[in-house]
Amino acid sequence: MKIYENAKELIARGLEERDKELAAVKEIIADVRARGDKAVFEYEAKFDGTLLSKRNFRVSAEEILRAYDEISPDLLESLRLAIGNIYTYHMRRGAKDDVREEDGRTTGYVVRPVKSAGIYVPGGTAPLASSVLMGVLPAKAAGVERVVVVTPAKNGKVHPLVLVAANECGANEIYKAGGAQAIAALAYGTESLKKVNVIAGPGNIYVTLAKKEVYGQVGIDMLAGPSEILIIADDSADPDFIAADILSQAEHDVLSRAVVLTDDAELARKISLGTEDRLRDLPRSEIARESLKHGGGIVLVKNMAQACLIADDFAPEHLELFTKHPEDLLPHIHNAGAVFLGGYTPEPIGDYFAGPDHILPTGGSAAFFQALSEDTFTRKMSIISYTREALLKDAEHVIELAESEGLYGHAAAVRARVGKLTEEEQ
Repeated sequence: MKIYENAKELIARGLEERDKELAAVKEIIADVRARGDKAVFEYEAKFDGTLLSKRNFRVSAEEILRAYDEISPDLLESLRLAIGNIYTYHMRRGAKDDVREEDGRTTGYVVRPVKSAGIYVPGGTAPLASSVLMGVLPAKAAGVERVVVVTPAKNGKVHPLVLVAANECGANEIYKAGGAQAIAALAYGTESLKKVNVIAGPGNIYVTLAKKEVYGQVGIDMLAGPSEILIIADDSADPDFIAADILSQAEHDVLSRAVVLTDDAELARKISLGTEDRLRDLPRSEIARESLKHGGGIVLVKNMAQACLIADDFAPEHLELFTKHPEDLLPHIHNAGAVFLGGYTPEPIGDYFAGPDHILPTGGSAAFFQALSEDTFTRKMSIISYTREALLKDAEHVIELAESEGLYGHAAAVRARVGKLTEEEQ
């Protein structure tokens, strides 16, 4: 793993606009809008080798039951414990109504869930059941009535762990569809799949571009790209732990990013050697090695203050503070999807089990996006209520402001009430 003296070259990245992929996505979306089920089925046959019809497009109850027979009792227990942690976390932090009255003026908001949500679950090189939990459970905690899961089926079959996870989380519908065609189906609806209000969940470049294209027709969570981790470490950190954490992200994808910032040159050397040692035994070593070659590295910084500044500029998806007193650095961190404090909090704890969501902003978008939560699936509706006395007190100010903008009809709506109330008093 290469060691750098300057961070600029290493941290530059973002969601690239790809003309070829974007053109393909637009064509697929237009086709699904025009031809519905038929278009989705044709793309699934083309891209995933899955032959679909109205009969088998939606996963059946029988398929879900069979899936339970294909996973071990121990795995099911772990899954259920993770579901409990994640659901409890999202339930405890849900937005609450806030309506207050003062001097006859009642203002505030009430929180309402959207009616329906579509959760995209990738189906690429590994079954990502954890993405089911992290997408479905916040929607259920928000009170969404209809939660739909879409996921690619390979040769007609969805991985059993994904089906069990979706069922355990309470998903209402599961469909065999992936890529841009699945996003288009969720956004516009087809004969078999009714459209949703919000689409959430990570995916490849085609999924991300498709979400970007349909935004406005539906709400979306964020534009997620390849996974990334940034680790800030001082001389108290265990280099072997850091090497393991680096590879936990590098194994995701050849485009994944894994960056370490440290003020200790000897630690940097040990991390570099340790990463190479661990690569030899990693089953997905080819993917991880390619990832580290193009998007990984160790940067030597002057001090922890500089490390925090670089981290904020990078705005990573995952940020590990692997220092003697990580809580001292936290006030200086503003841009990150999720922060992991201390040497006993490896990033996979957040991926699978702790509770906070692992669907996080990437590519620097943590500077303006936040982690997926129940907030993604709710809306705040403003509430305003005036008494007779409050209206009389504020009316002239409202009239003054409305007429200053040339909106005399607005002013008249207030003046009409003031006139009526004045007559009643006389």
